[in-house]
Amino acid sequence: MENNQQNLKKGLLPRHVQFIALAGMIGTGIFKGSSDTLNIAGPSVVVTYLIGGLILFIIMAALGEMALAFPNFNVQHLVNKAFGFQVSFIVGWLYWINWILVTVVELLAAGSFLQYWFPSAPLWLLSFLCAVVIVGINLTQVKYYGELEFWFAGIKILALIAFIVLGFFLLLGIIPGSSHDSFANFTAHGGFFPHGAGGMFSAFLVVMFSYGGAELIGVAVTETKDAERVLPKIIKGAVWRVIIFYILPILIICGIMPWNKVSGAESPFVQVFSSTGLPGAAHIMNFVLLTAVLSAANSGIYATSRTLFSMAQSGVAPKSLLKTSKSGIPLTGIMITSAFILGGVYLAYITPSQVISYLMTIPGFTVMLIWISICAAQLKLRPLYKKQPAFRVKWHPYTTIFAIISLCIIFIGFLLNPNNVIGSTVSLVTVGVLIILSFAVKKRWNSGNLNSIRKI
Repeated sequence: MENNQQNLKKGLLPRHVQFIALAGMIGTGIFKGSSDTLNIAGPSVVVTYLIGGLILFIIMAALGEMALAFPNFNVQHLVNKAFGFQVSFIVGWLYWINWILVTVVELLAAGSFLQYWFPSAPLWLLSFLCAVVIVGINLTQVKYYGELEFWFAGIKILALIAFIVLGFFLLLGIIPGSSHDSFANFTAHGGFFPHGAGGMFSAFLVVMFSYGGAELIGVAVTETKDAERVLPKIIKGAVWRVIIFYILPILIICGIMPWNKVSGAESPFVQVFSSTGLPGAAHIMNFVLLTAVLSAANSGIYATSRTLFSMAQSGVAPKSLLKTSKSGIPLTGIMITSAFILGGVYLAYITPSQVISYLMTIPGFTVMLIWISICAAQLKLRPLYKKQPAFRVKWHPYTTIFAIISLCIIFIGFLLNPNNVIGSTVSLVTVGVLIILSFAVKKRWNSGNLNSIRKI
């Protein structure tokens, strides 16, 4: 295979990567999944988002440190260098499965938002049309993907800021709303902790699903110009992004309408605007939500295709996945992703009322395993740095160990929760199958190629 068919092109600008990181975090998890977290924990879910945000910051810091220490290495390359072929095989394919599920969820959510205007159209058809558009975008040059994602992300960021400002005006009575004493909603209906600490802990699964995608910068780094300067800025702003785009909107939703009135049928953001009676506001917000989930699906196809490409580079996936177009697009990976998206659309055809809720639980499990592997790789690789990067995790190794222990506790807690039987079973079976395959594949493939990344 020719050399120009085995390399991705550095077409992403700093502003593209900054917004890609934001786009990965702002999607179905906040716009639609927030209804689930509010029903599980009530207003206390903001505490869950804060704790999850702290863990996320440590993970991103660990990833950024490794990316600077080993230029042009993405997540899968780093895990390969740290733990070798089998762990890299498991984590790489698990990450790909995670993003396949996320992409399907985002496209199904896009279809559900379109049903707000086309209620008689079936979910599977609307989701399929969204998938055709998003796959077409990813078949263009990466710089066009980055540019479109920049504007996609910009729309939903501006919309969230507008929602926050408008929400505060409603809470303060500057704009008349349906509630006369909005702040009472924080303590009424069972109080701030209506389901106790258990409810707050139970919301972690959807919260982790919501934050999943922030690590996408670890995939995009191999196609990023001036990554050493860009990554530290993105990571340092992670906590502020969590506060602005998660905590404040949730507080506003809880203030404007009782948390137990939040319905899972449509986004709580649309419900809030519908309750205010502002003309056209709900339609505008629904358009923004549609843009947001299409953006997240766009990132998902990017992540899955690049993950397959990097796994082929390190020998844990077939070498045929290295084939790229003249513009540096991994065509085979995009085609494989598209086939699985069609499978997700078929699920929407079979069970349109339940498919999104079922699929959202699984990425919550898988992303925690991936984050654990990122932190563990940072612990393993730091002694191997040829020179210490300018950006490093503070209070190492205690912060990284704290993140690993926290993620393990959350993961075990959900495995033992009877409400998560489907997600737990699917996740454990998937990991078990990948472990078995890692042994089988290792015996068949050339051992000289399997360690190519570790020798760099």
